[in-house]
Amino acid sequence: MRRTLIRSASVISMDDAIGDLGTGDVLVEGNRIAEVRPSIDVAADTEIVDGNGRIVIPGLINAHMHTWQTGLRGYAANWTLLEYFRRMHAGLATVFRPEDIHIATLVGALNQINCGTTTLVDWCHNNPTPDHTDAAVRGLIESGIRAAFFHGSPKPEPKPGEPHFSEVPHPRREVERLLAGPLADRDGLVTLGLAILGPHYSTLDVAMHDFRMARELKLIASMHQGGGPAKTPGGWEKLIEAGLVGTGTNIVHGNDLPDNLLDIMVDLGVSFSVTPENEMIQGHGFPITGRLLKRGVRPTIGIDLESVLAGDLFSAARVALSMQRALDNAESRKASGAIPVTTTIPVREALRWITTEGARMLGREDQIGSLTPGKLADLVIINASDLNLVPVHDPVATVVMQTSLVNIEAVMIGGAWKKRNGQLLVDGLGTKKELLAQSGRRLVQDIERQGRAA
Repeated sequence: MRRTLIRSASVISMDDAIGDLGTGDVLVEGNRIAEVRPSIDVAADTEIVDGNGRIVIPGLINAHMHTWQTGLRGYAANWTLLEYFRRMHAGLATVFRPEDIHIATLVGALNQINCGTTTLVDWCHNNPTPDHTDAAVRGLIESGIRAAFFHGSPKPEPKPGEPHFSEVPHPRREVERLLAGPLADRDGLVTLGLAILGPHYSTLDVAMHDFRMARELKLIASMHQGGGPAKTPGGWEKLIEAGLVGTGTNIVHGNDLPDNLLDIMVDLGVSFSVTPENEMIQGHGFPITGRLLKRGVRPTIGIDLESVLAGDLFSAARVALSMQRALDNAESRKASGAIPVTTTIPVREALRWITTEGARMLGREDQIGSLTPGKLADLVIINASDLNLVPVHDPVATVVMQTSLVNIEAVMIGGAWKKRNGQLLVDGLGTKKELLAQSGRRLVQDIERQGRAA
């Protein structure tokens, strides 16, 4: 069995029983974490990694990203949410070929690994054919990332005689095909979830169908919430009355959920994924972070769209933390005329949002999210000797508030190195980047040829 010992590093385990180790060792055996202690004796054939001047943390969990848009990086940076619906879903999405989906997903997932993400929730809602779906899944598998592939559905403008996408149930046959084929292993590196429309974007009949299917097949049902008037006002209340809302339900955004409905959802164990940067950029409203914290639960954090912003999860966590501190400070000034005596949210909370909370949302808290013996060996090594990180007074603060891509020295997924010495361990990266660039250019050219400005 392959053994790797990371020796004499600063360890942030995110396991309350283990805590943080100012200087400690992490032993990996096979694909699992074997021990996390101040000092570990190992056999002579163990690979030793010098952890001096390094910080070891659990692998990050990106709770929401539309990876199929990687080839359009930055293209939608100046769009509002309404422009995004019109120009992306009703426009550019319609000219994607399977090979565009494949290269976007592959390179997008590789970039996530490069940035320290070991688990990616790929919320793929551009699956017009099984070939597109298979191309996305293949891209995830080839990248080596741990992923939850949330299968969604496209949202084009209907042609004459076709139903609106809000009236189309999630395709059960396609879901069953995936479960019988490439995503059959529920504990595999890439697993399946559902990116459904939900009551905000579908009719009640469709929402009922999709929720029931997710429950029957024991799959997470994730959906966008907000961004204009609901397709089915009162739909959530009917779904709750039917007993279909619970721990397997994941809400993305949810900025404008009324307090009474949010209370019920929290009590039912619903999880929430916040994409703070894009929510503020495109017009969703203020992130729901603080409203969740007041109710005793935590958000997960996602990137959302590389067509709008960067894929760095540390930045997203910082934005979520900073935005909520700003809102709390403003509320305190309004109520008392002064800022709070102490900060309302410590930095460790933000690290939870991108590690342990992501694992909980996926129902995999017993497998990933912390450096706990017995869990899968998904971890990140940060070079805390870098110019922008020295000196380290508080390792958690250094990780959350100051770390960036340049500091990610190594990434391990399931006991296998995916990045070492600051370099991705992948063949033909230059060719992959060129294929992505060609794909992005062709997508824009194709939509322009149709007389629809992208």
